[in-house]
Amino acid sequence: MKNKPYLIISNDDGYTAGGINFLIETLRPMANLLVVAPDQPRSGQGCAFTPTAPLRVKLIREEEGLRIYACNGTPVDCVKIAVNELMERQPDLIIGGINHGDNASVNAHYSGTMGVATEAALQGFPSIAFSLCNHSANADFTPLRPYLIDMTFKAIAMGMPPFTCLNINFPNRPKFEGVKICRMAKSRWVNETVRRTHPYAGDYFWLVGECVDLEAEATDTDRWALAHGYVAVTPTTLDVTATGMIDILKGSF
Repeated sequence: MKNKPYLIISNDDGYTAGGINFLIETLRPMANLLVVAPDQPRSGQGCAFTPTAPLRVKLIREEEGLRIYACNGTPVDCVKIAVNELMERQPDLIIGGINHGDNASVNAHYSGTMGVATEAALQGFPSIAFSLCNHSANADFTPLRPYLIDMTFKAIAMGMPPFTCLNINFPNRPKFEGVKICRMAKSRWVNETVRRTHPYAGDYFWLVGECVDLEAEATDTDRWALAHGYVAVTPTTLDVTATGMIDILKGSF
């Protein structure tokens, strides 16, 4: 067991979600797994963490080469607990997912699943995030199996430059056209709120909306790849510096 890769897994759909359990089932025969995931769904948490309340973890399952914990915090909290308190040795890779729903384009900024990969990269560990473009609790993850294995071990062998991770999204299809290495599409959420009135408590709001592609004709983006049946692999950097503005600002300030 010591010769197998050591992987840390988390998500934002909770430890009972179909996606993370399919990932565990797929990778368990060939890796030692530490799973620390939220005790309930916490989608849209992004890189949020919990500085104002106690964090608790509960051991759910323990077998040779596998430990699963539930945490009452965010996905980022789960990674922090895993790497600071629970891991047995340096992980070869930290994985977020498999998410129920895509995390392509601007969604990557909101995603708790991408938050797992981002936090791992901030901590200095190689990381990837897997997502399927299907929000259903009963989504079929079977077509992903060979890709999950192949991409996990390629990511381990390749390694990651500091402060980078991979955002990998799968179209909701029984068979994929192939894999596209692509950039993040520019998009924007619009019509995001619905106002309703409670008969006794006044107005309240639901967050809804639709994601609008701002460059629909571009063929090198993650949204194009998914729309055409390809697995979208987007290398992601955590350095948010707008390098193109540095010289402009030097001349203006």
